[in-house]
Amino acid sequence: QASLTTGEWALVTSHGFEGRHRGSAFSLAAGVIAERDGVMEIGGEGRSTRHLEDLAKPDTVGAEAGRRAVSQLGARKLSSRSAPIILENRIATQIMGPLIGAIAGPAVARGVSFLKDQMGRQILSTTINLVDDPLRPRGMGSTPFDDEGVAVERRHLVRDGVLASWLLNTASAAQLGLETTGHATRGLAGPAGVSGHNLTVQPGERDLAELMADAGSGLLVTSMFGPSLNPNTGDWSAGISGQWFENGQVVHAVNEVTIAGNLLSLYQRLVPGSDLELRSSHNSPSLLVDSVAIAGA
Repeated sequence: QASLTTGEWALVTSHGFEGRHRGSAFSLAAGVIAERDGVMEIGGEGRSTRHLEDLAKPDTVGAEAGRRAVSQLGARKLSSRSAPIILENRIATQIMGPLIGAIAGPAVARGVSFLKDQMGRQILSTTINLVDDPLRPRGMGSTPFDDEGVAVERRHLVRDGVLASWLLNTASAAQLGLETTGHATRGLAGPAGVSGHNLTVQPGERDLAELMADAGSGLLVTSMFGPSLNPNTGDWSAGISGQWFENGQVVHAVNEVTIAGNLLSLYQRLVPGSDLELRSSHNSPSLLVDSVAIAGA
């Protein structure tokens, strides 16, 4: 599947602001079904870029989709245990998504955030830096102003594990006695919400193979579905599939298991890999956690 979209955004406010910007997006995706002994597995790959010249070639996308489908053949359940997990870079943002929701100004102002009292405190491993850069060239989330006409800027949301900024629009900033951070987002009607722009977990020093070697044995998570979160406590769980590895080497595929834990604890033990890819407006390298509860057969 291939697509091209173009759009233009114009904003005029009662405060006298008038501005516009436009952009394009080129996308290419493939889905592959692999079969062995009557059992089928699905693999997919997709890419989106602002410029056509940056888009991966169709044969590259198709080959990766096929590799991923084949890699899941022979998948089996695991017995329940605690073990290291590595969230592959393409899905690692899903464990960071609850953090973005928890530092959103409206949630903090309403008191429905497990991070509402954590500003200025170390909430993640000291190896984690989370940057929002709305001015990144060719970024999928790049913009010169937010949806209230406020100028945007590059900022650290998390620096060396310390929570450094909320995501604020003018309403939530006023409720908290602060200044807006330029993160307002809105549709054609209704009040403004908040959203990040180009959110990126900065890479570490070790690639995926080295993270697997460091962990020894564990679970490489390649797909995640149905995540569940208690926004007040940070208790989190998700169904996953992936590959079980031992001595740093993949042994067999895994499916139909669940991982769970409290994010305040899991975040403190994240180790970023070096394999950052800028695939969308939210990006992360692979992330290692030294021990996570796995519920299986």
